[in-house]
Amino acid sequence: MTSPAFGPSLHDTGVDFRLWAPLKEEVLLQIEDRQPLPMQRGDDGWHRLRVEGVGAGTRYRFHIGDLAVPDPGSRFQPEDVHGPSEVIDTRFNWKTVDWQGRPWEETVIYELHLGTFTPEGTYRGAMGRLDHLASLGVTAIQLMPLSDFRGPWNWGYDGVLPYAPDSSYGRPEELAELIDAAHARGIQVFIDVVYNHLGPDGNYLPVYAPIFTEKHKSTWGEGINYDGEGSQAVREWAIGNALYWITDFRADGLRFDAVHAIEDDSKEHLLTEMARRLRAAAPDRHVHLIVENEENNPALLEREADGQPSLYTAQWNDDIHHVLHVASTGEDFGYYADFAEGLPQIGRALAEGFVYQGEVMPYRGSERGGASAHLPPTAFISFIQNHDQVGNRAWGDRIFEVASPQATAALAAVYLLAPQIPMIFMGEEWQASTPFPFFCQFDDELNEKVRQGRRKELARLPGFDEESAKSTPDPVADTTFYSAKLNWEERNLPEQAAALALYQTLIGLRHTEIVPRLKGIGGRAAQFSVEGGLLRVEWWLGDGSLLSLFANLSAEDVMVKERPQGDPLWSNEGVTEGRMGAWAVQWTLTPVASV
Repeated sequence: MTSPAFGPSLHDTGVDFRLWAPLKEEVLLQIEDRQPLPMQRGDDGWHRLRVEGVGAGTRYRFHIGDLAVPDPGSRFQPEDVHGPSEVIDTRFNWKTVDWQGRPWEETVIYELHLGTFTPEGTYRGAMGRLDHLASLGVTAIQLMPLSDFRGPWNWGYDGVLPYAPDSSYGRPEELAELIDAAHARGIQVFIDVVYNHLGPDGNYLPVYAPIFTEKHKSTWGEGINYDGEGSQAVREWAIGNALYWITDFRADGLRFDAVHAIEDDSKEHLLTEMARRLRAAAPDRHVHLIVENEENNPALLEREADGQPSLYTAQWNDDIHHVLHVASTGEDFGYYADFAEGLPQIGRALAEGFVYQGEVMPYRGSERGGASAHLPPTAFISFIQNHDQVGNRAWGDRIFEVASPQATAALAAVYLLAPQIPMIFMGEEWQASTPFPFFCQFDDELNEKVRQGRRKELARLPGFDEESAKSTPDPVADTTFYSAKLNWEERNLPEQAAALALYQTLIGLRHTEIVPRLKGIGGRAAQFSVEGGLLRVEWWLGDGSLLSLFANLSAEDVMVKERPQGDPLWSNEGVTEGRMGAWAVQWTLTPVASV
């Protein structure tokens, strides 16, 4: 078990408790219902106390004046964010002790929200669906944030205690069991982490420590203090948390939320130090670090001479989502208008990564991104759905509600076989009908603020106004949360079963024919062209073979003069002699010996 600066540390006969509270001279420790004990304050602002005769399972809290607060390094909050913390022994009895992870090129990600993935909404419930994911060909699950949040359910981005996996999903020991069970099936586990802001309810840190700074601002208010007075401890709080998931819970990687909102003027930016220390912590395991970055900064994705990531392994590529979404749905409102050029933008996203590589994006009114063609395709994660792109729609409706089955099947055939790393959003594989609206639940006052904020946000969308926005799901209603739970029974219906079979076929083909050829693939590995309404993309894979995509991503038939050369890999029924029907997709693969 690691012994980070934040949180309690177990030893043979007791527990070391500590709280970083530089703004306070006196802190008391209360264990269970005992009389509070004074802690010893050091010059570094840490208050410490070793207590003998206690151990795992002990509940405690800190008293600062009249205020009782949980530990910001709490490992578990059995009574939610305002209750006592519990000492956890993370020396779990691992069964997959020899697990070293999987190479990045083998990764097929499945993003899921624990509370809505299964009827139970727990770690144990998710364990019961691992065999389904393994049979689908998934090699990594990405868990939406676990950080303890106020209330019985939440997307997870309102967390305030990042070391404490939320109690609504089960106990920490059960999270370890889920990870162990996933590893036993060859499935990696990535955890979504949030270091750009803290939630609105249950964050007591500002009372006793300089967690925020007026120097930086974000969408959520004052920025987190990663570069001012006291920032070293704040940095350790964040980096220590990331290390905790990788070491104590043996997670295979992390997805870093909205890194563009992490501002830091230090000599070594937090993101650089984070990546450096995480990779050093598990040198004998495959550890993959994923970013979400609205700025599309390619510097975070650079490679060393041997092709290994210098900092981060890959980025969620919103650009490829946007161009495929617009092509299949015809929606061109808001930022979608900047991705409505059709095949040229789709080709650029598939061949080079970012669509915007320093050009002005009209919706933003400023330049976006940087050159990305020199990066390998595996530096980008492709998807046609994720929690944001579904949940931030007015009704949380999935792409299947606004695009034809023929179109969505074609999109799946494109992104699941392309060299970029694919990511499936839970239920997508069977075209789940259940929505995924935004949901949370706080106290009455904060709930009303969330309602009003959501309505104002929706009212800015084309086709909405203040009145129509009121008809959308109430984000704090019980019914909104429960509507998002997957209906596992519907995957057996004829249309859903056919969609599931298609995903299994495509992912199986990816593992047998594409993945073995991805190792060593470099930058500038692809080229694209648009010819008479048809898209052609070619990739030179790591073993020297040539992978080709030929597609008609529209609802109109297109006549064909010349097809791509190569051995047939996969095509749908729209591909016929002399014609590419609506949403026709054809893949060919020419082995290295034939190139």
